[in-house]
Amino acid sequence: MSRPRQLHFGVSAGGSGLHRAAWRRPDSDIEGFPGVESLQRLAQIAESGRFDTFFLADGVALDTGTLAYAPPFGTLEPLVVLSAISQVTDRIGLIGTASTTFSQPYTLARQLSTLDHVSRGRAGWNIVTSSAGADNYGDEPLPDHLTRYRRAAEFAEVVTGLWSGWDPDAVAADRATGRFADPARVHELDHRGEFFRVRGPLNVPRSPQGRPVLVQAGSSSDGQAVGAKVADAIFTAQSESRPARDFYAAIKAQAAAYGRDPDHLLILPGLVPVVGDSETAAWEIQEELDSLIDVDHGRRVLGVQLGGADLTGLDLDAPIPEELLPHPDLIEGRRSRYAIYRELAVERRWSLRRLISRELSGNGHWHVVGAPEQVADALITRFEERGADGFNVIPPFSPRSLELFVEHVIPILQRRGHFRTEYEGTTLRDHFDLPAIPGLRVGAEGLVDV
Repeated sequence: MSRPRQLHFGVSAGGSGLHRAAWRRPDSDIEGFPGVESLQRLAQIAESGRFDTFFLADGVALDTGTLAYAPPFGTLEPLVVLSAISQVTDRIGLIGTASTTFSQPYTLARQLSTLDHVSRGRAGWNIVTSSAGADNYGDEPLPDHLTRYRRAAEFAEVVTGLWSGWDPDAVAADRATGRFADPARVHELDHRGEFFRVRGPLNVPRSPQGRPVLVQAGSSSDGQAVGAKVADAIFTAQSESRPARDFYAAIKAQAAAYGRDPDHLLILPGLVPVVGDSETAAWEIQEELDSLIDVDHGRRVLGVQLGGADLTGLDLDAPIPEELLPHPDLIEGRRSRYAIYRELAVERRWSLRRLISRELSGNGHWHVVGAPEQVADALITRFEERGADGFNVIPPFSPRSLELFVEHVIPILQRRGHFRTEYEGTTLRDHFDLPAIPGLRVGAEGLVDV
């Protein structure tokens, strides 16, 4: 008899917190920027709360236009940082973002497999395409949206193929016979596709989990297709209940159509919690954060989110004119996130000031403000309504907001039986309740179980 569903939690870390003005709080660690120590501390806090995973987003371009107002996004390279974090934690999973647009499959397969070995089976890869940064990688323009996702699908196929090239028992290490490994149990990939030609095999043996966990963070239709086909978990931005339920049902149905067990694909929307002793106290924290926002910075950041719209001179307390906003199908960047903000601006007629606050506070994610019981009630409702299998917690200010969540919300969820009180396994696959990976071998028909 299988146990009832339980929540899964990750923490998405970065800088002083998600709120763009969080670095100005007196309890931020901005003086230590961009050091790894604050990220190590955040991972330890999450591990004390028995979180499934520590997640690092990334970026490969620097927006110097916002540098005057806030620390840059995605400064330190995730896989190097996660290697450092693996040495000060024992159980929490370690998921790093790496772009399929500007990376090579063999290199990334080797790096991630190494992280899985270093962390003793706790590694994961967040599969993303890039919507900026092409001018840092040569003279070619950024491929269009559909091409980037075709490349991503093939990229993931090559990486997983390389990971499966070593049979689990390939290494004998038999001193008596002098036989180190059986070359017949190490297989070439010989991939020849639209974007890549990779012979293989990988020069790293099978890692502790069989392969690192695969996560996908694109919520456009193209991103959903990739995630439903290959991912073990999907990170998404779903701020409203009905769209969250619709997204959840659609992804699970797509996974089933690919012949997968939908329960083996976790949907983990972003959650930005502001927790106070009371609802009033929580809103006072939020208002204090918002009071630190630089309006010019807010206009620029929101304009980027809105497809490059020029918001200069617009009335802060009036809606954005619809003619300034392109149709979602014309967006080549973060299309699904753009659609969220366009709907708020056009259909719900939010003021420019309110949209700036939403963008700088939550970046399109679910923003929950309240006392611990209120926050716990909201999460349980979204979970029981099948709008999520858990949440990727994005602290609005670090490290204190994560400490408040771990100290006050997690115990409520544990008492109600919705979250673990202790880790039950040692690998990220264990934490995600995923089945063990059988030995995979590359054959004439592609990847097959053996």
